[in-house]
Amino acid sequence: MLWTDKRLKLTGKHKRTLRALAVGEDGPGTILRDFETLLAFVRERDLRVSQTYHLLPRGVLPEVNARLAHPIQLDLKRPQLKSYPHIQGLYLLLRATGLAVVGGTPSKPLLTVDEALYDAWSGLNPTERYFTLLEAWLLRGRPEIVGEREESFRFLGQHLADCAELIRRTPPEGLPVAGNDKAGRFVRYSPGRMGVALLELFGLLAVEHGPPEAGGGWQIERVYRTPLGEAVFALLYEEILGDFDKMMAFEGAPQGSFGALQPIFQPYVPAWQNNLQLPQWTFRDGLHVFKVSLDRGLWRRIAVPAGLSLDSLARAVLNAYEFDHDHLYQFSYRNRFGVEEKLLHPSFDDGPWTSEMRVGDVPLPIGQAMTYLYDFGDCWRFAVTLERVDPADTSLSEPTVLDARGDAPEQYPMWDEGEW
Repeated sequence: MLWTDKRLKLTGKHKRTLRALAVGEDGPGTILRDFETLLAFVRERDLRVSQTYHLLPRGVLPEVNARLAHPIQLDLKRPQLKSYPHIQGLYLLLRATGLAVVGGTPSKPLLTVDEALYDAWSGLNPTERYFTLLEAWLLRGRPEIVGEREESFRFLGQHLADCAELIRRTPPEGLPVAGNDKAGRFVRYSPGRMGVALLELFGLLAVEHGPPEAGGGWQIERVYRTPLGEAVFALLYEEILGDFDKMMAFEGAPQGSFGALQPIFQPYVPAWQNNLQLPQWTFRDGLHVFKVSLDRGLWRRIAVPAGLSLDSLARAVLNAYEFDHDHLYQFSYRNRFGVEEKLLHPSFDDGPWTSEMRVGDVPLPIGQAMTYLYDFGDCWRFAVTLERVDPADTSLSEPTVLDARGDAPEQYPMWDEGEW
């Protein structure tokens, strides 16, 4: 779908649409108003979120939906976050911008607003906020942030192309979705209901909502092109999607501060001057104290100087549990945006490797946990929770076990032949 002659071509009309763009709280779309609604809702309270993907609790979803500019109607007994595609999309943006972060503990994770970043956000003008959110979605909006499975073959260019293709395939009189199996499948999977909801929120697509059906979720009757949607994706085709090398450069770009799309849009939208500057992690010195759990009531508390490698922590865990060192492993954790990061055994062909990552380099909030997966055959999974960071102790140069609870299991239990 990416490299085809059937694409949106950038025209003079599109350029005029972009140059005439005036962004305010009332448009285009309702994205700024609705995003501020969700942001204010989170700032009003510390929200307990789900343990695995840190999703919004089901109990608050009807209230958030009622506060949106255009609430959707459902007829579901136990709606989940994905049942409200607009809220799901807004939450994706809340996490992808870094404005909302997860703290608390692994068993009681809490969603809070980063107040320093919120102050920076408040200093942006409406145009800058609009394009910050657009970039957060198009370049950073990984489905895993909101608990959606991400196919291994999908990549940024495909995501952009799916949105552009929906707009291209929508005729001037609109595309009927209800009762249209082909269009319904396309909308459901490319770009998906959340993608359609975000296109609507940004004013890039107009959606005719249908009445709720018994036991059903959001009903889409018909979708319509908007001049802005055509112009935005025609420009993205011109500048990114039409060139494989450019697209892959965006794919591999580091997730630093915002503004990657600014050189593309600013010639048409000069009001985009400033960008949201994300806080950069710096080395955290001190003695890092981890509680390494294998099961309930079975754990080891290990202190590790910040300057030691993560590989040293890995070996210390194995020693503490009296395991051998004969297998590969990985550490994994969710970064501030909700995206899983992996740090790999030094023997892997591609990094990042634990031998090159110091303990103090890992941006793990106090109270949060990494998963240490050892031996990809037997799959021993250790929960490595950072309990605290004490002042540096020059008397400790190696990992030290401070406390232990429970007997270590047998790494290779002997199976009784009769049990097979």
